[in-house]
Amino acid sequence: MYLPRSLLAKLYTNIKQANNATTAPILILASLEPDAVCASQMLAQLLKGDYISHKIVPVPGYGVLEKIGREEIRPMMTSEGISGGTVICLGVGGLVDLGALLGIDNESDQGSFRGVEVWVIDSRRPWNLSNVFGGIPSIPQLNGDGPVIQRHTGLDGAKILSTYKPGRGGIIVCDDGDIEEELDAERDAYMALIEMPEVEENDDSDGSDTESEDEESESKEKPQPGQKRKSSDRDEDDKSSDDENRPTQRRRSNSSSPVNSPSRAPKRGLMSISGPSDFAASDSRSASPSPAQPVKQPSARTLRLRLQKLRRKNEAVLQAYYSLGASYSEPISAMIYSLASDLGREDNDLLWLAIVGITSMDLYGRSGCGVAVNVQRSNSGWHGTRGSRIRQLLRDEVRRLNAPQLSDSDSVSNRSMLPENSGIIPTTARCATDTSIKLSPEPKFLLIRHWSLHDSMLHSPYLAARLRIWSEAGRKRLSKLLAKMGISIVQSKERYTQMDIELRRGLRSKLLKYSELYNLDNLVPSIDTDGKDRGGKKEGWGFVRSWGYRATLSADDVGVIVGAILEVGKHSVKTLETGVWDRREASEFTDEDGTLEGEDWVGRFWGAYDALKRIDVLLDALPVAQYLHRAILRTGTLLLEKNQLRHLRAFRMCVVKEGPDASLFTHPSALTKLALWLGEAIAEQEKEKKGRLGHGGRGTPLVVAGLNETRGVYVVVGTGGGGGALQDRDALKARQEKRNAKTKAKELRKKNKDKVRDEKRAARRRMAEENGDEEEEETESEGSESEEDSDDEADEPKAKGFGRNKFGNAFQEVVEETQARVRIDSFEHCVVEVKKEDLSGFMESLSMKAVVG
Repeated sequence: MYLPRSLLAKLYTNIKQANNATTAPILILASLEPDAVCASQMLAQLLKGDYISHKIVPVPGYGVLEKIGREEIRPMMTSEGISGGTVICLGVGGLVDLGALLGIDNESDQGSFRGVEVWVIDSRRPWNLSNVFGGIPSIPQLNGDGPVIQRHTGLDGAKILSTYKPGRGGIIVCDDGDIEEELDAERDAYMALIEMPEVEENDDSDGSDTESEDEESESKEKPQPGQKRKSSDRDEDDKSSDDENRPTQRRRSNSSSPVNSPSRAPKRGLMSISGPSDFAASDSRSASPSPAQPVKQPSARTLRLRLQKLRRKNEAVLQAYYSLGASYSEPISAMIYSLASDLGREDNDLLWLAIVGITSMDLYGRSGCGVAVNVQRSNSGWHGTRGSRIRQLLRDEVRRLNAPQLSDSDSVSNRSMLPENSGIIPTTARCATDTSIKLSPEPKFLLIRHWSLHDSMLHSPYLAARLRIWSEAGRKRLSKLLAKMGISIVQSKERYTQMDIELRRGLRSKLLKYSELYNLDNLVPSIDTDGKDRGGKKEGWGFVRSWGYRATLSADDVGVIVGAILEVGKHSVKTLETGVWDRREASEFTDEDGTLEGEDWVGRFWGAYDALKRIDVLLDALPVAQYLHRAILRTGTLLLEKNQLRHLRAFRMCVVKEGPDASLFTHPSALTKLALWLGEAIAEQEKEKKGRLGHGGRGTPLVVAGLNETRGVYVVVGTGGGGGALQDRDALKARQEKRNAKTKAKELRKKNKDKVRDEKRAARRRMAEENGDEEEEETESEGSESEEDSDDEADEPKAKGFGRNKFGNAFQEVVEETQARVRIDSFEHCVVEVKKEDLSGFMESLSMKAVVG
C-alpha cells in the first residue's frame, strides 16, 4: 500500500490515538547514513512529545534486517499473543519485498501481517512494487454460507484513503509524489498480474477441434501441424521468474497471494473471466447470427495463449521499471520535517536536522542518477529543480523561525551590514545564547572554519578536480590563485578564524573575480552590490548554526563529521595513525562468510546520533573527519600519479590494497567518497581532453575496490559518471512542452503549405481546361520536412533512466552467470563484497555489462 503525502499526518494521529500502556513500543529501524540518523532523531523527538514509547535499532544491511524480523518483529504478531505493533523503516528495505524478508507475509497464511504495520520511508529508487501496490492485510470474512471473501475498507486499489483505519497491519510506503506522478503504468501492470488467473505454460488441453475463425488470425502464435512448439515463451517466463528472486525485484506469486483469492471481487476485466466467452471477439453492431449457424467461441488453448501473452506484456512493464537503474528522490529527513510541519510541531532543532540530512545527500553523490558524480555542478541540488525548490523552502523556514535579533535603534542599513548579508562567512555567534540558524554564502571549501584556508581549499573535492591538486602543477596553481587574491602562503596556512579580518571580508569578492580564470564556476554563490541575491532568494547559499560562543558550524561541516563517525568511528588521530583501531576491529569479523559478529557499527550509529544532539561530541570527532579527508587526498593522489586507473570496456577501475590508509577504505561509505573524488577528477580530464564527457555525455563510470586483508574480501563500489541534470523531471517536462510547440508549428506550416498547393493546383487546372491540355502531376520536395524531422529528433528528450547508475543490476547479472563468491548485503546496491580470489573474474564479467543507463 502507499500513503499520499497529504495523509501522512493523519496516519500519525491515528497511531497516537491508538497508543496506550499495553501497546508495544514503536520500532524504528534506521540505516547507517547521516540522512537516516537525522530522520530517526527527528521522529524520536515527535514521539517523545506525544509520550509514545519507541525503540531505535540501527540496521547495517539485509542480513541484520532479516534477523530483526525473526527476533523482534514476528513476536509482535497477534498470533503470538501480542496486540500487534508498528515498525518504521528509515532508509531500510525500500528495494526489497519486506513482507517476505521479515517473514510477516506468509503466502499460505490467510492472516498475513497479523497486526504488524510497517512504514517505509526511503529515498532510494526503484521501489519494490510488492511494497507499494501489495502489502495489504488479509481480512477473512464469511458471506453467509458462501466462501471466505476479502474486504479492504479505506483503500482505492493500493492507495490509502482518509477513511483507512490502521491496526490490521500491512506495509505502508510513504509517497513523496513519485508514485502518484510516475508509476501509473507500473500500477496497472502489477494489479493486472495480481488479478490474473494462473495458467500452466505446459497445459496443452485441446479445444483445437472447436477453434473459430478468429483463431486463424493468431496462427503465428500457435504451432502448425507437424511443427515443433517454440520454447521462447517458456524461456521468457523462466527468465521473469528468475528475476523475481533478485533483491530489487521480489514480488509474491499470484497463486498464493491473499489478494488473489478467487472470491475477491475483480477490479479489472482479467478476474471477471468465468469462461471462454469472455475472450470472444464480437461486434455489437453486427447482425445476430441465425440459429442454424452458431458462433464458435475461442478454444481454451486460444484463451490460454492470449492470457500468457498479456501476462508477459505486464511483466515486461515491471521489468523495464526495475531495469532503469538506481536513483534518489526526496531525502528521508525532508519527509519527516514535512510531517512535523503538518502537525504544527516544527522548530529550529527539527529544521536543523532536516537541513543536515538533506545536505548530506550531496556529500555521498546521491542524485537523480543514483550514486554518481554531479558533473553539472549547478545550484539545483540533488534532484534538479525539485531539489532546488526544497532548498528554497528550507531557506524560507530559516527566515521564518530565525528573525534577525535587532534592537529598535537598529536601522535597515545596520541590518544589511550583518556578516551573512554582506557576503562574509559567519564564524561566531551574535551572543552567548545565540542558537539561531543563518544563511551563509558558503564557498565550496571543506571545513573552512576548522582548518586553514590553504588546507580547506586543498582538500576540497571541487577544487581538487579543477586545479588538478594531485599534481605538482596543480598545487602551484593553487598557490598562484592565492597570490592573485593578495593572500600569502603564510597567511593562508593560518587558522581561518585567526586570519586578518580584512582578508576575510574581501575573500568573497576576490574569489568571484578570479574564479573564472581557473574554471571555478559556482565556487561561491553570486551576490549583488545591495546585499541581495537573485531577488533576495539567496539561491545557492548554505546554512550555518551557532551554539553560543562554543562553536559555529555549517550544515556541510556537520554532515562531514557525522559521516566520518559512521565510517571510521570515534577514535583519536593517534589511534588512527598507529592502526590499533583496525587490529581491534579485525576480530569482530568471521573469515567464512564475512558476517559481522561484533557490533561496532552500533556504537558508530549512536556516536553519530549523540553528535547531532551534543556539540561537545561533535567537536571531539572533528579531527577524525579531517584525518579521513587527508587520507582521501593522499590515496587519490597516489592512484592518479601512478596511473593505477585501468580502462575496461564499460568503465574504469582501480584497486586500493596497500598504503597507510588502505584500511580506512574497507568501509563502503568511505570508499564511495574516494570513488567520487576520483570520478570528479576523471570528468574534468575528459572535458579538458575531448571537450565533452565520455559515454554520450553521461561521464565515465568508475569501479573502486578496497581490500580487507583480514577477511580476504574486496569491498567494491560502482559510481556513475554523472549527468544528473538530464534527469530533472521539470526540465524534461519543459523540453517536452517545447517539442509539442514545435510539432504544432510544424502542423500549421504544413497546413498552410497544403492550402497554397491546393490553390496552385486549382489554378493549373483552370489553365489546362482553358488550353484544352491535360493536368500535369505535381511532385513536391520533402527535403524541408525531413530537415524539420531531423531537427525534432535532435531535440528529443533523453530517454527515461538516462545516466542512471545500473551497477546494482549488473552485479546481480554477474552473480547469476558466474561462480564468483559475492555478498550483496548493503542497502546501497552498487556496493558488494567479492572474495579476494574471485575479483579478476568478477571484473571481467562486469566489464561486459551496461553499468550506466
